[in-house]
Amino acid sequence: MNNTCYSRKISVFHGLKAPEVATLVGYGAIIEVLKLNMPLPDKLALISDKRRSYNTDKWKVFSSRTAFEDNLYKHLVFALKYEGINLLFFKKLFGKLNEKAIIELLQVEPTGQYSRKIWFLYEWLLDKYLPVEDLSIKNYVPLIDEKLQYAIPGKNSSRHRIINNLPGTPEFCPLIYKTDKLEGYINARLSDQKNTYLNGIHKDVLQRASSFLLLKDSKASFTIEQENPGTNRAMRWGKAIGQAGAKALSIEEIERLQQIVIENARFVKLGLRAEGGFVGEHDRLTGDPIPEHISAKPEDLSSLLNGLVEANTLMQDDSYDAVLAAASIAFGFVFIHPFQDGNGRLHRYLIHHILAKKRLTSQGLIFPISASILDHIEDYRMVLQSYSHPLLDFVDWKATENNNVKVFNDTVDFYRYFDATKQAEFLYDCVLDTLKRIIPQEVNYLLNYDEFKRSISDKFEMPDNMIATLVRFLEQNNGILSKRVLNKEFSVLKDHEVEWIQESYNNIFSNKP
Repeated sequence: MNNTCYSRKISVFHGLKAPEVATLVGYGAIIEVLKLNMPLPDKLALISDKRRSYNTDKWKVFSSRTAFEDNLYKHLVFALKYEGINLLFFKKLFGKLNEKAIIELLQVEPTGQYSRKIWFLYEWLLDKYLPVEDLSIKNYVPLIDEKLQYAIPGKNSSRHRIINNLPGTPEFCPLIYKTDKLEGYINARLSDQKNTYLNGIHKDVLQRASSFLLLKDSKASFTIEQENPGTNRAMRWGKAIGQAGAKALSIEEIERLQQIVIENARFVKLGLRAEGGFVGEHDRLTGDPIPEHISAKPEDLSSLLNGLVEANTLMQDDSYDAVLAAASIAFGFVFIHPFQDGNGRLHRYLIHHILAKKRLTSQGLIFPISASILDHIEDYRMVLQSYSHPLLDFVDWKATENNNVKVFNDTVDFYRYFDATKQAEFLYDCVLDTLKRIIPQEVNYLLNYDEFKRSISDKFEMPDNMIATLVRFLEQNNGILSKRVLNKEFSVLKDHEVEWIQESYNNIFSNKP
């Protein structure tokens, strides 16, 4: 292993065109040489022959002055220093190297911060002690470099002199990189902006808006799953969303919510899956599965969900951003896909739950996040596929007799340790869209409705239910009452009254935020 060369000049790597001919280093180089069974990181590191550094969507290019000796330890130091912590990589690496090779790595710089990080990660990920004595030096170093990735305050590991600031446990720990976009959102303090947007709105209007927004969110969540629920079913799920954050998150609570989502369980086995699962289509001729996403193996579900619940508890620390926590937990859940049905709606419920628990929502007003997701459905699909599609090449599966999938290799770590940066950026986009567009639109609509209702009541003394019907017909026909409506439901109206109603409606409802 010591004589292995890891650096290599590339212009194209796994179909990706490099921005220049340069030397592949760090995680990408080690994964390639050791043939680690895992997807490549979203960004790969290169060292240029020139003295310049820059970033692109897929590459981090470093100056020639960054060049280092070509051995495994130096590549690991480079990766930890510049590419952050990649838990999936280290779990795969430790599965490839024997204990002797690990100890040799640690002896290169026994008290160096990067040796300590590698040592801690080995024992943390594998739950296995190396025959190495505890350190007695004074200084502690944080495991996650908070210039690169988001972390919790953490706890000291005196053995390694490491501050374990990972926002999770060995059973479940997604990580999120700091990006300009996320930093912009976090520094804008959306929680404070929320109060700015909602100030001045009467409490009664907010309460009424909340009821409509719950139903809107519930229907949107079903529509995303290409379902068209009846109003009662949508209201029932809306009521559950309205209680998000009230109970502690647990596997039992998630199973209870699945029972609410699945109205008719005749054809669905409730609870954790006892067989494989996938998201995708079936071949029309053979019925064979055509997966877009392979779910976690059934024997791994309890461990993964217990880890998810524990990670959620760690992320409840006030220092950890609410939207980052929601992205890690909610998308982690949908990637695990623990149930036969209902996973998508429960995934979006978890967003509500965490935002409520971490007090991003308040004043009794729920964020109709599913409505925003529905309006950005293609972006939503892309952010799901950014995780699922690269994984397909590393899952060994075969079709079963009942046209399901059975996975034969060990896949649990793919669901434990993933990069949730893209998911966090997407979710923040949706939270801001909800705050700036969807909630104000609903509130504005109610205010316009009240004004229109007063004008109709004053002039015609029309009952409330008839006004509601009138508004619905005007909405459906762009502010004009159709001939059918005028010949049937509102035949008593005279021509000049129809003109007045239509003009009044269009004047009032043209007042949009």
